[in-house]
Amino acid sequence: MVFPVHFVEPTMTFSIRVVSLSLLGFLSTAPAFAQQPAKAAAPALTARPASCPAILRQSFKRLQDDVPQDLCQYAGKVVLVVNTASYCGFTSQYEGLEGLYAKYADKGLVVLGFPSNDFGKQEPGSSKEIADFCYNTYGVKFPMFAKTVVSGSAPNPLYTDLIKATGKTPAWNFHKYLIGRDGKVLDSFPSKVKPTDKELVGAVEKALAS
Repeated sequence: MVFPVHFVEPTMTFSIRVVSLSLLGFLSTAPAFAQQPAKAAAPALTARPASCPAILRQSFKRLQDDVPQDLCQYAGKVVLVVNTASYCGFTSQYEGLEGLYAKYADKGLVVLGFPSNDFGKQEPGSSKEIADFCYNTYGVKFPMFAKTVVSGSAPNPLYTDLIKATGKTPAWNFHKYLIGRDGKVLDSFPSKVKPTDKELVGAVEKALAS
């Protein structure tokens, strides 16, 4: 009995072997790919500009989310720094501060609010409670930072510089410091001076014009 002989062309054999090897290679490496976690994008680092004045070369956490904010982003602006509190006789000044910010922001003014529990324990809340109060009650949109210390033996670095430059320490909530475009501290205003007072508005307008 004669059995027929079948011949496989060399090219077909080579192709079959290549496909088989490729498939085996893929199957052996597939689990390794599956187990590799996705790499998170590295956060971008922003260098401080050389033109940033010394008093603004500081970073503070933003009130609403604790994200660090470099004050150098306000270099070249007129800056009004205010220590705030939610349960104070001067708390209504939030409205005037927001009005001042809204009116002069496009001319280069920024108001920076620093909640503090230093005086009369009138800022006892959490960051979220303070942020909700400021926005829901007074519609505050100017930058606000996490609760901090502004007086006593260990004020935060910005207030240390402001006190040194003016010789005046905040005596109560809503004390105000005015910083010029060049970073020089121009003036200091006690709590009783409202954001709408001619004395303060005049100083702001003069700083914006220079």
